[in-house]
Amino acid sequence: MSRKLQRTEVCADCSAPDPGWTSINRGVLICDECCSVHRSLGRHISIVKHLRHSGWPPTLLQMVQTLASNGANSIWEHSLLDPAQVQSGRRKPNPQDKVHPTKSEFIRAKYQMLAFVHKLPCRDDDGVTTKDLSKQLHSSVRTGSLETCLRLLSLGAQANFFHPEKGTTPLHVAAKAGQILQAELLVVYGADPGAPDINGRTPMDYARQAGHIELAERLVECQYELTDRLAFYLCGRRPDHKNGHYIIPQMADSLDLSELAKAAKKKLQALNNRLFEELAMDVYDEVDRRENDAVWLTTQNHSTLVTERSAVPFLPVNPEYSATRNQGRQKLARFNAREFATLIIDILSDAKRRQQGKGLSPTDPLDLGIDDDQHDYDSVASDEDTDSELATHNNNNTMDSSDLSDGPITLQEYLEVKKALASSEAKVQQLMKVNNNLSEELRRLQKEVRGGKKHGSGTDSDYDNTHMYDPSLSVGRSSEEESRGESEDGGGGEAGEPDPTLPCTEDVILKTEQVTKNIQELLRAAQEFKHDSFVPCSEKIHSAVTEMASLFPKRPALDAVHCSLRLLASSASRLQVECRKAVPSESGAPAVDYQLLTQQVIQCAYDIAKAAKQLVTITTREKKQ
Repeated sequence: MSRKLQRTEVCADCSAPDPGWTSINRGVLICDECCSVHRSLGRHISIVKHLRHSGWPPTLLQMVQTLASNGANSIWEHSLLDPAQVQSGRRKPNPQDKVHPTKSEFIRAKYQMLAFVHKLPCRDDDGVTTKDLSKQLHSSVRTGSLETCLRLLSLGAQANFFHPEKGTTPLHVAAKAGQILQAELLVVYGADPGAPDINGRTPMDYARQAGHIELAERLVECQYELTDRLAFYLCGRRPDHKNGHYIIPQMADSLDLSELAKAAKKKLQALNNRLFEELAMDVYDEVDRRENDAVWLTTQNHSTLVTERSAVPFLPVNPEYSATRNQGRQKLARFNAREFATLIIDILSDAKRRQQGKGLSPTDPLDLGIDDDQHDYDSVASDEDTDSELATHNNNNTMDSSDLSDGPITLQEYLEVKKALASSEAKVQQLMKVNNNLSEELRRLQKEVRGGKKHGSGTDSDYDNTHMYDPSLSVGRSSEEESRGESEDGGGGEAGEPDPTLPCTEDVILKTEQVTKNIQELLRAAQEFKHDSFVPCSEKIHSAVTEMASLFPKRPALDAVHCSLRLLASSASRLQVECRKAVPSESGAPAVDYQLLTQQVIQCAYDIAKAAKQLVTITTREKKQ
């Protein structure tokens, strides 16, 4: 791609104008459509972030912009620049080409298969080639030529290479030379900020001794990236690393843990360091997925949300991980907000405990090391709070606290999945074809409720394992499978015995349509950044939810109905609390983090839609028996 095109900022993959996203590890700017494909590849292939609506460390953004403006894309499209390729008919997509298969196939070939990257001459000993490349990287990072280092990394140079003669890694060299953008690039490619040289000194030590204070402080942030990101996701705060490295949000009901939660916490504490680190990294990736989903939904044109450009419903498969770990990673998408918050808090707490007790042996650049005793607590509301009590949390970061209506998804269950599940990779690959987002699910729900009693006809599904991984929304399952799934989860009663206390199916459908209509209105407000519309939208949703809940008996016979109603009501109440935060407060109050707020609002709306759909499913099934 020419420098002229780079300066006018076009998508690196299809040349669409004004790209809003970037692939950090590829150093390119990409449009919305191409971004959806990048996200489906997984973070091990492409780490995506929105240029304007995501939080950015300034030097990381500068590193990406420098690469993009200096022709980094030519690294990934090297062979396409050969005129012979044009004559052979090989070309990159145009903005008007379809996402699937045209753009998606090109992007997979470009970044996953590295089909267009310059190939090294064949040598008998691949290890020597990698060592030579790594030595070149070790030398090059002392300069400002980012694209040279990215090219070496693309060819296989190792970011954590330990130079046998020099006794240092490339990050030590970059730190000593004050090359902060090179340091950012190396860390993105896995360089460990805490790696010791032959004398036990870290890159942070090198930066401080050379007087590069800003770089030293940035390397500290990189070392604690995992724990910082998890804490920020829950409470919108990061430690300053001068007065402490750790912020541990606290659940309001943490002193009254259930026996199941206590057992899950003990199981986490019993994990060896390697498995604990794997779990922490998996949760980090899930946080990244959820944050990008929130940005995605708020930046898309609402009228075109339900297209082949869609969000990623769970973590994509990483072929370097086992099938059981990939399945466990995908299962994280089923945790509702409160369950996920509890898991994050347990991980943060146990990371600190391990560091203080016997220390961790980090094998990943997202170092879990903690070396201070300071605790900062931010309150996270519990699901036992009443509406009035919830309002008092208006200045705290409240989390959704509803129960998952098809049975609790606990850490204990997740760990059992990591050990016990043995489905084939082919099944997992099949599962990846199920590519739905919240708006698409709402569309499905609306189609179902419009169909009334036709809801139960269904069609056979190719994804018979989907119920194990997706966000409990029955995506890709037939109605027969949905009914069976509800029963297996403890939601159904005796077969062939309809519950006479349940309301008329048509009434439930009517109220559900109103709930989903109001949710769509809220999502449009979020997408258009009309934060002043949040409160009236949430009031409408709460009213519609109240009317829907009034159709059902106060003490329903079916556990599934009780759980769904509880999820519906608590999510609607929590949505009101979150939306009230959008109201401008008195002068001097902290500014509202609208990105974090929108993320919480979308999560609440998601849980409301899920509960409404489950009530439609249960009512339809029971009335047919």
